[in-house]
Amino acid sequence: MKPIPMTSLRQDWRTPKAFYQALNAEFNFDHDPCPPKAGFDGLARAWGKVNFINPPFDRIAKWVEKAYQEHLGGAICVLLIPSRTDTRWWHDFCMKASEIRFIKGRLCYDDIGKPAPFPSCVVIFKP
Repeated sequence: MKPIPMTSLRQDWRTPKAFYQALNAEFNFDHDPCPPKAGFDGLARAWGKVNFINPPFDRIAKWVEKAYQEHLGGAICVLLIPSRTDTRWWHDFCMKASEIRFIKGRLCYDDIGKPAPFPSCVVIFKP
């Protein structure tokens, strides 16, 4: 029997274009604090008014906390993250979200070509 992977060795997963476009049509994003191959530290700077966040997973707790803090300052933050309902960061921050959208099945990230080895969700913080 093959073991089922619950984690990933990868830390960055490119958002599927159609998935992003649907969210962008709804929210009209003006900032991405953690784009692929960013030349800046999105955790160390202020964010926009409407943010899309698909964070690197090795520091996901810090990104979720930053999104929560930014929303307290009036920003909208939409996170595409693994659905890790058993973690401390999930309970400390995600459970305070305005909305959580669980994705049915496994999301196929653009640069992989097959389903991710983890469930994903969209966590939305609105002021």
